[in-house]
Amino acid sequence: MVERPPLPHDPIVLEARALAERLGLADRARELDRAPQFPRAEFAAMGRANFLGLRTPVRLGGRGLSLPTTGIALYHLGYLAGTAFAKLALQPEFASVLGEHGSEELVREWFVPMTRGETLVGNQITEPGAGSDAAAIALTARPDGDDYVLTGEKSEAAFAVDAAAAIVYGRVPSADPRGGITAFLVPQDLPGIERRLGEPDLGERWQRRGSVSYAGVRVPARYRIGDEGAGFGYVQRELTREHALLAAIYLGVARASWDETVGFVEERRAFGKPLAAQEAVAFPLVEDLARLEAAWLFVERTLVRLEHGVPSDGDAALAKWMATDVALATLDHAIQFHGGRGYSSAFPHEQRWRDVRSGRIAHGPSEIMLHVAARRLWPRPPRT
Repeated sequence: MVERPPLPHDPIVLEARALAERLGLADRARELDRAPQFPRAEFAAMGRANFLGLRTPVRLGGRGLSLPTTGIALYHLGYLAGTAFAKLALQPEFASVLGEHGSEELVREWFVPMTRGETLVGNQITEPGAGSDAAAIALTARPDGDDYVLTGEKSEAAFAVDAAAAIVYGRVPSADPRGGITAFLVPQDLPGIERRLGEPDLGERWQRRGSVSYAGVRVPARYRIGDEGAGFGYVQRELTREHALLAAIYLGVARASWDETVGFVEERRAFGKPLAAQEAVAFPLVEDLARLEAAWLFVERTLVRLEHGVPSDGDAALAKWMATDVALATLDHAIQFHGGRGYSSAFPHEQRWRDVRSGRIAHGPSEIMLHVAARRLWPRPPRT
């Protein structure tokens, strides 16, 4: 029997395990893959257990944990139940632009209820012509009296038909053709909004992504988040934390499959001896463990640096890039070494692979993660 290295530990791990067991999160994650829906009951239960907004300050309805502790909690939620419920726990972080820059009224009306699991606020950045290049956003937000008039379309939006409101990024008229990006909290039942469910996704189907059209939607000025033209800067700072925390989730998911695969190859025999005694199986699993451990150490260091206010956007981008690649390689070996059934839904490895695969695209594709890291090494020359 192999001696497996311990998982990252903190007292919150016991709470995470108790919550996952009480709500049956592992089984529920499998159900959500087969019959996609937003898990409202579990979202509400996680809110009551104070497992939404783990890092969110207490005054905003969250738990106020440090980033390293939040990372450990998310690692274990990923380990126990895959990406679904770990990302649900992170949902207020995805909407932290609202919590940090919204008015007291907006925070009280929308952000705090979300940390309690009472309402869902989505995030709408991507458009048909603006994905990785968020500065190319084309949705317009034209001031008109006490309102802004939103016109345009958002695509690939998680919870497109399920969110009660969304943080929508639009362009207010500006002298700079790529400037003026402004964030708005937009209730999704306003006149002129059309929401459509997209085609089924490869993984993370419970997010029910789709598109949202805005046809001259009047949004009261009080729903603007922060200053005009500041939205791009807000979301950039939010994404830095997200990158490192998502990395923790992906590593937890992969470690679950690694542990299960090690147990399997110790029992399964081929050519007269356990698979674990076959170098073609043992060596890749050892390499996977080394990479998982190394990636976690890098993620943990990055979270500590961010907690102490050290500029670490390049490190956070590398953490997400590294963790995603390491996790996918580990999950691929889990599928491979479970043989034909590993390729089927009999085991959870194929779903975990599909869910983690989104990490190479969502919240910043891997190519952009490398671009961000490269810019820290070779800053752009000053404009002339």
